[in-house]
Amino acid sequence: MDDDRIHIRPMTSADCDRVAQIRVGGWQSAYQGLVPQSYLDAMDVAQEAVRRRAYSAQADDSVVDLVAELAGEVVGWACHGPYRDGEVRTEDAELYAIYVAPGRYGAGVGHALLQESLRHCTAAGHPRMLLWVLKENARARRFYERAGFLADGTEEPFDVEGVEVPEVRYARELPVA
Repeated sequence: MDDDRIHIRPMTSADCDRVAQIRVGGWQSAYQGLVPQSYLDAMDVAQEAVRRRAYSAQADDSVVDLVAELAGEVVGWACHGPYRDGEVRTEDAELYAIYVAPGRYGAGVGHALLQESLRHCTAAGHPRMLLWVLKENARARRFYERAGFLADGTEEPFDVEGVEVPEVRYARELPVA
């Protein structure tokens, strides 16, 4: 494998510590100024790793965790599964999370993870992929729009330490497999 080639593979339990670092680092860099700083400062990689392991152990086969490797190092993580409308799962897919290690933005890691998630969801027969993004996260919104997602007009507040942070929903039609 070329050292500069991004390799996408299923996440394993051995990846949980690194994925926790990526997720916490992603929140602390991407959401600075968008969510309360006290929340970002209190994020703990060790606690997040414990949560990742618990989620992994509980997840059924409909939830897919992927990691991106570059030169043998895990540099990104994505998770997708059925869309959740409250407690009800629908036939649509949802991108639950996608994070790239700070310092690796713009290297194609997020794009590669998103494309692989889209391939999985298309192969599974989902008609659309939906996702939620912070309304003020202009960088993420541009990323999703470049990938063919459009805001569908649905908004919901996301509560962070008592502060309502608005999220918008994006959707993309998937081809019939």
